Amino acid sequence: MELNEETLIQRIRRDLADSNDEEFELELEDHNLDEAGESGLDVTSEAYRNSRKQYFRELFRLQGELVKLQDWVVKTGQKIVILFEGRDAAGKGGTIKRITQRLNPRVCRVAALPAPNAREQTQWYFQRYVAHLPGAGEMVLFDRSWYNRAGVERVMGFCSDEQYEEFFRSVPEFEKMLLRSGITLIKYWFSISDEEQQIRFLGRIHDPLKQWKLSPMDMESRRRWEEYTKAKEVMFERTHIPESPWWVVQADDKKKARLNCIHHLLGRFDYHEITHPPIMLPPRERNEDYVRLPVPNEILVPEVY
Repeated sequence: MELNEETLIQRIRRDLADSNDEEFELELEDHNLDEAGESGLDVTSEAYRNSRKQYFRELFRLQGELVKLQDWVVKTGQKIVILFEGRDAAGKGGTIKRITQRLNPRVCRVAALPAPNAREQTQWYFQRYVAHLPGAGEMVLFDRSWYNRAGVERVMGFCSDEQYEEFFRSVPEFEKMLLRSGITLIKYWFSISDEEQQIRFLGRIHDPLKQWKLSPMDMESRRRWEEYTKAKEVMFERTHIPESPWWVVQADDKKKARLNCIHHLLGRFDYHEITHPPIMLPPRERNEDYVRLPVPNEILVPEVY
């Protein structure tokens, strides 16, 4: 069925609105009414609505710049690795979602590795991470990285003192090797306060849709807050090198943390907009002898909604 121009424009606008609704969905997922109440924030107030509008306006603008960055990465054959580290519930995953949401997953992909299996535990420590490094025209976002050894493995006793020290001897050279190979490496640490982590953990405990995010390891990390702090301080001291520095994102405010991180990330590159040839939708071929077959009722998904 051919659509007239007015109907077609309305359909396109509706599709754009649906795309924006995905953003609102993510925000609803993050929203914690208890937290809002404790801060004295009236979620129905004009100030709150204006704050949300400003946030989304800036987020959409930055995501548009990320698309330009993506095109430049492909055109120039860049190889980019971005590490996201921080305490549990610091907001790493939410920021990664906003970065990747409007990008091509073949260009920008996320590596979130599980705990090493028995075979991987016998390999060179960095081996399983190397397999996820980018080729030309690719960006890889590590949702936690080889710095697990400096954090959770150290605090929870999953590595020996010898393995821990070998990590610190190796990681600066490993990262310098990546840089020499043409990879751009950016390392972010998401920093939240003791009080903010407690609030976010409580929010997950009382939200059935988020309880899956909590593991026994998360509970233990909460108990060992001070040990994790000491491990982080040692990690910074020994791996914050001129060639590969750490960047700290203040993350007690999730929205500001996302915007600040994306803004900073874009500022690491001297990218420019790539001009693309105009896209023309070709007319569909129509054959008089073509008859579309009906779909059997037994395989149709019931239209409950």
